[in-house]
Amino acid sequence: MKEIFDTDSEASFEPLISGMIDEGFGSADDFLPPWVVAGLRTNLLHARDTDLMHPAGIGRKFDFQKNTLVRGDEILWLEKDTKDPFEQAFFERVEQFIQYLNRSCYTGINDYEFHYAYYEPGSFYKRHLDQFKSNRARKFSLVTYLNEDWRPDHGGRLSLYLKEGEKEVLPLGGRAVFFKSDEIEHEVHPSAARYRLSIAGWLKSV
Repeated sequence: MKEIFDTDSEASFEPLISGMIDEGFGSADDFLPPWVVAGLRTNLLHARDTDLMHPAGIGRKFDFQKNTLVRGDEILWLEKDTKDPFEQAFFERVEQFIQYLNRSCYTGINDYEFHYAYYEPGSFYKRHLDQFKSNRARKFSLVTYLNEDWRPDHGGRLSLYLKEGEKEVLPLGGRAVFFKSDEIEHEVHPSAARYRLSIAGWLKSV
């Protein structure tokens, strides 16, 4: 596939990395261009309309216990060999970010996994860490939002529980949030009247 992103687009990586180092998390509003966000949003909604998504659970993805008291999102795992052009563009961006991260911070990331996430109005994900006790492969969490015209009164914010206190991030379309999977507890709050869309995943060292 022809490369979509040039090296000039790496400018949006630095706020993610410097924010994570200085504050515990980084955020960038231009991680993905609008046309990729729109295409991924269409994919997610189509998957949900055609019953391809399933309720998420607690624990390993092949050995989990559904627990609606903890989380209420529906997910669909993305495949790295996808033929969808928007998913290909997303993975190209992720791989570009990993190369930049390894080059600048010597992190040794060599794998990743991502899924679409759909939150019905009123659904949530209680405070948690992203790393399994039995498997330490997940090093960094990366969430990219696919929402359209999101406003503060819609709710659905992400809370990050840092040493200095709680920080909140609104799920604006195209915005990415980056933090260490084994250190930063976080929580997805419900939105009152709108569904909430994202791609969530992890950069891994295996």
